[in-house]
Amino acid sequence: MRFQYHKPVPDFYKVDNPKEPLTNISDSQLEKLNSLAIEYGCCGVSYAKLSDEFKREWDVDYDNVVIFKFLMADDFLECEPSRQKAVALDREFQEIGENVFKLADYLRNEGFMACLINPLDDKVSLRALVMQSNDCEILRSNMCLFKEGLNVSFFPIFTSIENLPFKQENDMQWVSKYCGSCGKCIRRCPNKAFDDDERVLGKVCTAHSEGCSDCLLVCPFYKKGYDEVKKEYERRMKV
Repeated sequence: MRFQYHKPVPDFYKVDNPKEPLTNISDSQLEKLNSLAIEYGCCGVSYAKLSDEFKREWDVDYDNVVIFKFLMADDFLECEPSRQKAVALDREFQEIGENVFKLADYLRNEGFMACLINPLDDKVSLRALVMQSNDCEILRSNMCLFKEGLNVSFFPIFTSIENLPFKQENDMQWVSKYCGSCGKCIRRCPNKAFDDDERVLGKVCTAHSEGCSDCLLVCPFYKKGYDEVKKEYERRMKV
């Protein structure tokens, strides 16, 4: 689920990008980056090497991306949908975003180019971008599922670093088959926000306007977790 800012995204950078950015990060620098991410509340880090096709489609110059992932608070998500809930979720999103600027500043201090992608920048599809990481799947509810959870917000940073530990294959592709046989999000949607082809109708869905989380709350991946759902799926496939 993508929560949007109600106000323009402020610029929290305290360090300028280097004029001649470095392209190779050491193991110790990467370990430090991951330690800082955990310190700032990050639940996981993914890396995306953008394809030439993606770069052409979205007019992107740099093709290396670090994706910082944060779990959205359950107590917020489980509240009844309202304008106040949407504002509270956005506020939490902005507070998390401030810490991502600090992570970008760390990379800049180490000599690398690092730029946070504005969540409101429609020039780039964030869902399409994170799929380039081979570390998530898009569910029928149009939410991004990571192994860390379904209630994950993500903040991508473009960087000059070329030697990040990119995943070459996506081991989560089974999720689409499981998701296609479930349909709980469609049946339980209070706003009937799915069309006849079971695609989310953006103009009907109230996730952004009221913070509706019903499709997330009934999803097995949220209720049981990725590993447990995978075990159940594998047992079912053996029958």
